[in-house]
Amino acid sequence: MRSNSRYTTVAIGLHWLMALLVLGLLTLGIYMADLPLSPWKLQLYSWHKWVGVTVFLLAIVRLSWRYTHRPPVLPDNTSKRLRLAAHAVHYCLYALMLAVPVSGWLMSSAKGFQTVYFGVLPIPDLLSKDKALGTVLETVHQTLNFTFIGLLIAHLAAALKHHFIDKDALLSRMSFRRPS
Repeated sequence: MRSNSRYTTVAIGLHWLMALLVLGLLTLGIYMADLPLSPWKLQLYSWHKWVGVTVFLLAIVRLSWRYTHRPPVLPDNTSKRLRLAAHAVHYCLYALMLAVPVSGWLMSSAKGFQTVYFGVLPIPDLLSKDKALGTVLETVHQTLNFTFIGLLIAHLAAALKHHFIDKDALLSRMSFRRPS
């Protein structure tokens, strides 16, 4: 592998940290959505919002890092169509890392539930309370999340294809272990 064929340690750390946080958020969101109203459900919603804000902030850090540290190039034998698809999926994933938390923030604002980050820092509402708009934004938030899930599955499937079928070193670029 060429020397520039790996992501930086910071990029790798941010990737896996955000992967864990996003998977946790998606799982928690699906779990808590249909729970009956209770103190437990309200606590889960608070945790969900806190992690959502954290993901939003980390996405900004991650995009800043990517802007200042170019990612490794795809292998030379990658077709133009696959190259385009890979870049499109990555751009969409980055967009969703920002859009999903913002849609949740807008939804919470419209529904009249202010987010208080870690129970300490109140985050200002972006919208006035509007029940009808809150319902629309809930649908937007859910749709963005299901789109996110679909793209994450495609991303994972592509990584596994490269590792197990193509048997190339593409997946190792995002590994903490250095190739021997």
